[in-house]
Formats: sequence, C-alpha cells, structure tokens
Amino acid sequence: MPIPLGLALVLPLVLALLLALLTATGAATTAAAPAAAEQTPLRAADPSVLRVGSTYVAVQAAGGSIVVRQAATTAGLATAPAHTVWTDSGGLGEVWAPEIVRDGGRYYVYFAAGEGAAHRMYVISSTAPDSGYTSATRLDLPDDKWAIDGTLFTYGGERWFVWSGWAGDTDVEQNLYIARMSSPTTATGGRYVISQPRESWERVVGDPYINEGPEPVKDPDGRLHIVYSANGSWSDSYCLADLRLRAGGDPTYVWDWYKSNGCLFGSHRDTMMAGWDPTLHVDGPGHHTFVLLDGDIATSPPAGPRFPLMFHAVPKGTPYAWENRYWYTGTFCWWGGTTYRRANVPGPTSDTGWSLKFFE
Repeated sequence: MPIPLGLALVLPLVLALLLALLTATGAATTAAAPAAAEQTPLRAADPSVLRVGSTYVAVQAAGGSIVVRQAATTAGLATAPAHTVWTDSGGLGEVWAPEIVRDGGRYYVYFAAGEGAAHRMYVISSTAPDSGYTSATRLDLPDDKWAIDGTLFTYGGERWFVWSGWAGDTDVEQNLYIARMSSPTTATGGRYVISQPRESWERVVGDPYINEGPEPVKDPDGRLHIVYSANGSWSDSYCLADLRLRAGGDPTYVWDWYKSNGCLFGSHRDTMMAGWDPTLHVDGPGHHTFVLLDGDIATSPPAGPRFPLMFHAVPKGTPYAWENRYWYTGTFCWWGGTTYRRANVPGPTSDTGWSLKFFE
C-alpha cells in the first residue's frame, strides 16, 4: 500500500524525534543508574577516619590491640600497613570501636574496653598519628555507667563528648549522652541524655533497643547534628539516623534535639524516612565516620558537593553476621528544607533545616 505524500514527508521527522527521545531517555537512565557500593577488602567494623593534609588516617580495633593505617585515599586504607599503637597488656577486656580525633596538635584515640557491664571509655594520645601513644587512661565520665562509642568534638567554643550508654546498671536500652569537657581527657558537669530508642523504626530489633555510634557534624547553617546507628548491630535493620539541634539550642537539653522520622541510610524501606531510599548493594549500613579535615566539625562540608564517608555493612546476599562486616567507602551530602516532626513532647512539634543523603 503506498504511503500518502503528506505522511511520507512527515514520517522521517517523526522517526527522528522518536530516536532522539529514546536516546535521551537511555542516556538519562544510564546517568541515574546507581554505582555499586565500594567494598574494601577489610573485613572489620566501626571505621574511624580523619584527613590530615593529603593523608587519610584510620584506627581499628584488632583483638586486644588498636592499629592505625594511613593512605592517600580512603579506599587505600584497607590495604595500608597496620601499625599497632596500643595493646591491652593490663587485661582491660574487649576493645571496641576506637575513634581518632585531633585536638591542639595532638591525636587522641577514644575506645571502649571491659567485660559485660564493666565497659567504660578509655583514651590514649600522641603527637603523631601512628606511634608514641601514651598508656590508656580511663575517662571519668559523669555517673560512671556502662559507656561505648565515645568521641570528642568542639562546638560553640566548648569541647563536648558524646557516647552511647546505659541509664542504670543493666542493659535495658542504649541511649546517647553528652557531657562538657574541660580538656580532651576531663569531663565537667553532668551527663545529659539526648536520644533514646523510642521510635518504632528504631525498635525493629531489640533486647536491648539501641542508639549508638554517634558522630558529630555541622551543617551549612552552622547547626549541630549527631548522626547515629539505630537497631541491633547484629541485624540487617541496623541503620543511620540523625539528631539535629535547633537553631540556638542547648546541646544538653534533650528537647532542643529533633530526630529524623526514620532511617536516612538503611536497607529496609519500611524503616526509611519518607523521601529516602533503601540501599541496593549492602545490608545494615551503620557505625560510620565523616571523613573531615583534622576530624574537626568546623571543616564540615558545605551544601552541594558530595564528601567522603566510611561505614561498615554486609554485602547483600551474604548472611548478616558480625564476622561478615566490611569497611565501605561512600559519600554524603546535605539535603536542605527537611522537616523533622515529633509529638507529645515540650517545644515546637516540627523543625526544618538541613538533613543528609548517603550514597553507597
């Protein structure tokens, strides 16, 4: 059947437009396709990394010791030589989750050690990141209760220490606490709870219910955030969530903190905050580290670009177990205009500001 002259003239143009549309759609789809998570060869948990000049420095618990690694990239840390900087020669017990910070030109590594209910925070320090560390000193934190995952930071011209601990002497739930510090090794005043695992999405896996791994960062408006891990670390419901201090808020007053309405980085859609997607390549991402210059939250990233992140997780398709956790490299960026809502508590029921997006 012959094609009418009008259609014959128009058909090439229509086909050209369709081809252009399909090409553009394909290009857009390709550009938007997620990249695979950058799994490092290091089978370990609880990374803590800072950047000093052009060098990345990481600490890791290795049995009853603490090791330091240095590399030119975050990905290179996993295969960098591990220098032992401290060994538990005094029989303190299990050594967990060391955190490296820099304060006044000196490096401090905070870690938890102990057995069962005896876990407390300890610190060693040196003028060099990979040698010359002092013997371990126990931090005299207020109330002297079970304490892990502590780290030091400076905000509002004051030093602060934030950690995960118990309200009493039994493992009912793990809360996040904060205290002022008069020096990198000395707390002053009381301890103040800033978060408890009371939301449904952070009570998926319990016995006990958990808030842990707190990491401070400052947003483009200068407001303080504490990003932490929720749910049991032994499950693939482990995830990252956010606490945002209200503008002009008091870090010691729990109701000046607003919590994200769900996980911001996790592997289960039903626990994610609306507008945040679950991971595609890993299960149970948690206990992360913001890779900041000198570990200083005053060097927190501005809005716009993505910045380095490290976290531990289990590859999808692998049984979720502590021994299957690896260090991963990733990125994060600030996400503006995000409202966190709450009910039945003192103060305004909502707060709008910066949140975070995490990328595998």
